[in-house]
Amino acid sequence: MKYILLSSLSILLVSTTSAIAQETTFNPSRSIAPQVAQASKNTLAMGTFVTTEQDHPTSGMATIIEEDGKRYLVFNEEFTTAEGPDVQVVLHRESEVPVKLQEEDYMTIAPLASMNGTQRYLLPDDLNLDEFQAVSIWCRQFNVSFGYAALN
Repeated sequence: MKYILLSSLSILLVSTTSAIAQETTFNPSRSIAPQVAQASKNTLAMGTFVTTEQDHPTSGMATIIEEDGKRYLVFNEEFTTAEGPDVQVVLHRESEVPVKLQEEDYMTIAPLASMNGTQRYLLPDDLNLDEFQAVSIWCRQFNVSFGYAALN
């Protein structure tokens, strides 16, 4: 008798687990995949900022997008970095950016528009993105990289 009761309980447990699994199975009709695919279709690269120089914390995300035949470097609304003189946005040839930059290793895009929040920078048409692996926030006056985002 105990065996039959245990078997019935096992069948009930298997049936319930199976019903739960069916309920949580991916349903394409409720998917947001087309919207995600549309948003990512224009994304060429992206990365998350990490702090390089501890006295100048930097965070947020950087994305390179293509829109109407132009490419832009975009920082998200969570972007923030420390104050400093002559702060620049640069692309760096390596995926890890050192505190001190060597002139042959980077290309200046523009002066940093704001120390925080969403911003967008037009990239030159002739820029070969394959030559650069990160974006960095860099103080030209003291040659100090505040932080960088490896672009993947």
